[in-house]
Amino acid sequence: MKQITASLSLVLPSRAKLFSAVETLAIGAAGGLLFLWANLPGGLISGAMIAVGAAALAGRPLSLPPHVTQTLLVLLGISLGSVVSRQLIQHVSAYPMTIALLALATFCSTFGSSLYLQRIHGWDRTSAFLAGSPGALSQITILAVERGADLPAIAVVQTMRVIILTAALPMLLALTGAAPAAAPALLTSPASPLGLLALLAASLALALVFRLIKFPASWMFGAMIASSVLHGAGWIEGGLPNWVRSVALVGIGALIGSRFARMKIKVLLGHINAALGSFAIAILVSALFVGLIVATTNVRAADLIVAFAPGAMDAMLALALTLHIDPIFVGAHHLSRFVFVTIATPGIVHLFGRPQDDVDD
Repeated sequence: MKQITASLSLVLPSRAKLFSAVETLAIGAAGGLLFLWANLPGGLISGAMIAVGAAALAGRPLSLPPHVTQTLLVLLGISLGSVVSRQLIQHVSAYPMTIALLALATFCSTFGSSLYLQRIHGWDRTSAFLAGSPGALSQITILAVERGADLPAIAVVQTMRVIILTAALPMLLALTGAAPAAAPALLTSPASPLGLLALLAASLALALVFRLIKFPASWMFGAMIASSVLHGAGWIEGGLPNWVRSVALVGIGALIGSRFARMKIKVLLGHINAALGSFAIAILVSALFVGLIVATTNVRAADLIVAFAPGAMDAMLALALTLHIDPIFVGAHHLSRFVFVTIATPGIVHLFGRPQDDVDD
């Protein structure tokens, strides 16, 4: 009996964690509904993120357990795949050029941001490179610990970049007319009960396979690819019920906002200027590349802006869903940047960062 109780305690979250998760989702739902009522673009994800972030900074111990996070990512992946059509798949031919330019933009953005952090704020080279590298936050964190970098400062810069992009990007796209303020992607009809069952089974199965082979963002991309194949081939019509999709968006926003629960206000204020300056450099570099591609190709500006935005994959793909932006294009580019950052950053830090002898001293 004791062994059974111990095993259950490892699987089931504690009462405190369960209460924290319920509180996080409740605050996120309130913020998302408020933004949705105000008819703000990307309201569900942005409102949830801002509400949870504000509550976390106010001292609430907000968090979501891994199983809830994984469920939200699977639901997001299914929703993204459900808007795929043969017309979207036909645009794949434009990807190699734009992905190559994205790699160059990532390189320029990383070096520009890191140079700013070194020259203006006096950061060491390793911390500056890791803070300026967009995406792949878990890999960046591991490298920061291994190399003795300033982990709290890096966390502030990385988190603020995601928060600002998630909050401001929908508004910017709506104000400029690059994307509609409403969210037509959320108005698709739900699939039949049998179709929903097949969709959930295939998405979960492929997500688990991707998890086993350690594919990046396996829960989201596994579900997205399975859903994309089923919808792109015409085997299933419709997607998740609208309320399930809304829950996933609120959950993703709450997940992003909960990052502030692990951040002290003193640390945040101490590095806020560095975060804003680094963000400005990254956005300027991305804007230059987006402008170049828009001027020379027929790729839609809104798709490029979200694909080149130096934010987290889950947040940017959630925005693609809410703003009716090509999820295949955005997903391919953010996955490519994740791979590029994962492969290139350790080498860059080794060549240009602090020598290991300095770290060990």
